[in-house]
Amino acid sequence: MTVDGERLARVALARAVGSDKPEISIEVARRGAASVWADLRLRHPAVDPVRDLRLLDNLGGRLLCPGDEEWPSVLSVLRDMRAADARTEPGEPLALWVYGNGDLGQLCERAVAVVGARAATPYGTTVTADLASGLSERGWTVVSGAAFGIDAAAHRGALAAGGPTIAVLAGGVDIAYPRAHTELLTRIRDNGLLLSEASPGSPPYRGRFLTRNRIIAALARGTVLVEAGHRSGALNTARHARRLGRVVMAVPGPVTSALSVGCHRLLRTYREQTVLVTDAAEVCEEIGAVGELAGYPPVPAGVRDGLPELVRRLLDVMPARGSVGGAVLAERVGERPETVQALMGPLVVEGLVEQRGGGYRLTALGRAPSAGAPSPPDAGEGA
Repeated sequence: MTVDGERLARVALARAVGSDKPEISIEVARRGAASVWADLRLRHPAVDPVRDLRLLDNLGGRLLCPGDEEWPSVLSVLRDMRAADARTEPGEPLALWVYGNGDLGQLCERAVAVVGARAATPYGTTVTADLASGLSERGWTVVSGAAFGIDAAAHRGALAAGGPTIAVLAGGVDIAYPRAHTELLTRIRDNGLLLSEASPGSPPYRGRFLTRNRIIAALARGTVLVEAGHRSGALNTARHARRLGRVVMAVPGPVTSALSVGCHRLLRTYREQTVLVTDAAEVCEEIGAVGELAGYPPVPAGVRDGLPELVRRLLDVMPARGSVGGAVLAERVGERPETVQALMGPLVVEGLVEQRGGGYRLTALGRAPSAGAPSPPDAGEGA
């Protein structure tokens, strides 16, 4: 196996140190991976990058490094974030171990992250599956972390719609974690990609779940949060998305649900940077191309739409309880009594008005508003 020195050095550093260490990404960006590995090699005599590459090759996966044709340009934002937090935030991955049939660069051209609580409610998983399915139908790649709850519902929703999905893993791409998701991970691999910055065989340590969240956020144009408790790890993904200048969206939930506290807190605390969304169309409106509007269904026509203006005025001043005579109605609308009286018969026939006690009042049909208009106020018990 012939591999250039810079590539081998990235593989070695990924195994020995991990690209989730801020100081490593800074040094590699400044000096190059080969130079950094040359300084560290003697401290890690057991690291064999060629062996790691063989493991990946035997699995059927591939290694991607910055500059490769398939490397997603969107990840450059992690390299460019050299602001005040540069010493505490991990940068661009040294490399990505990729397993699956999709092309990462192409899949990320229209990608959206959907994340949330592991202990999701039926409400959360249903909303997530519908959201992911709708996004897939609109040509979006769904990115998530393959965890229980919202992550799994997002992947399954995309797969159900026949769309691609990407799982960003905290451990090696050859480790099925959680084990209960072995079949799901296989389906994701066959219809998208499994990827990780951790070397093959690496266990999913707790810290890696948080550092991989920056990759989930960076790969997507926006991140949707569906259910998150007060201390949910999914809030970490939203924080990375906000830091990277990506669109952050949150789905509201019941105010009594502890699993919606995180979403509601985002909407209140970062109200200028968080968008409330309820379905795929609204997500597309936020992160899609110009013209990808939510397209809400038109308001159905009301029974008053199309009626002459004088008739609508009469209905507006007519009581729903009690009754009034034609002379009172004429005074209320500023018309002659005979003009108003001539209209009463047809309105009774149409079922909008009924005679009661020598006067007139609205029927249930007559109380229905015009499309998009508020219900008419009660005009009183009668004159």
